[in-house]
Amino acid sequence: MADTTVRIDGNTLRLPGGAAVRFIRTLRLPETGTHPLPPGLGEFPVRRVADYADTVPEAWRARGGVMLPVYLREAMWLSFAGTTEPAALQVGVGKVCAVSGKPWSDRLTRRPQNYVVLPRQPWLDGINSGKGTVRQFVAVPLGLGATVEGQVTGEEVWGGVQLQPFTLQEPQLARWREEERRRAEAARAMPQYGGYGAAMPMAAPPAPGAVPAPAAAPAGRPPRAAAAMGLGVGGSMRQEVYEDDRPLSDWSDRPAGRVFVHLVTPPEWRRITGEAPPPSPVDRAAYTRAGLPWFDYYDQDAEDLAPTDTLEAVRPVGDWLGDDHEPWQAPTPGQVTPLKDAQGKPVQDGDW
Repeated sequence: MADTTVRIDGNTLRLPGGAAVRFIRTLRLPETGTHPLPPGLGEFPVRRVADYADTVPEAWRARGGVMLPVYLREAMWLSFAGTTEPAALQVGVGKVCAVSGKPWSDRLTRRPQNYVVLPRQPWLDGINSGKGTVRQFVAVPLGLGATVEGQVTGEEVWGGVQLQPFTLQEPQLARWREEERRRAEAARAMPQYGGYGAAMPMAAPPAPGAVPAPAAAPAGRPPRAAAAMGLGVGGSMRQEVYEDDRPLSDWSDRPAGRVFVHLVTPPEWRRITGEAPPPSPVDRAAYTRAGLPWFDYYDQDAEDLAPTDTLEAVRPVGDWLGDDHEPWQAPTPGQVTPLKDAQGKPVQDGDW
């Protein structure tokens, strides 16, 4: 039987089938204009919900998964570096697909495509909003209607982020592995050079393990309401969401596993885990003044997905939270850098 275990490796989620996901802190973009890719400012810490069963809200225990701390209106992006084998990864924001705008599903679709293709897609900074652009993921509390979930469905029930990988069918996976073996042999026969662009070692896949039983709620303590957060959208940036060049039949019919990622306010993070949350987000004008890099990524061999009417219509969080008063200083052309052309315990799943 295939292993459906999700594990935390440092702050990386190791999903069944070899997909890897990290949540990266970043600068929040202005909600007007289209911008280069903002830099990564470190990983969000990730913890298993089951390890804090006596302090998390009851609804979170039922859904299982993991949690991470995020500030109001803080931006993030998802890195897929370290993925070891091909995967079709569904990304949900409040159980709305971030690629298609359709409701969460346990089936892959192509019209519209409701997944990103790994490792071809190196990262995802936001929802698919236009040809060659995405709208940045920005954290907001549930209840205002500002989340993607609230705007698309009219309700805010789930919040958080949902991840679900599909693996290649066995014949296609065997063919891919053989191609990778031959490529690796050819690479070993070539002279090796260090520096930027040198091959990076791939992380080892997670060891199999049993999924732990849900932890019991503490006796005599009333359930605590969740201070739930979800993802809305901020500014627009230049980023492609790539069209799959495989036939849909190459992928498995069922997901290899899944995980619910709860977004926690910093005060709740401290109360639940006893840990200090990360420092508040970096001031973006200071970052730009320091001359630090922004990025442009373009893959001329890939086809970008067309936007969906549903996601194009999603409005930025500033429409609910008010004007963004953080100063903006555009990067100079020299600051924009072109790109391209040990296992933890298993994460407990739940009802969602």
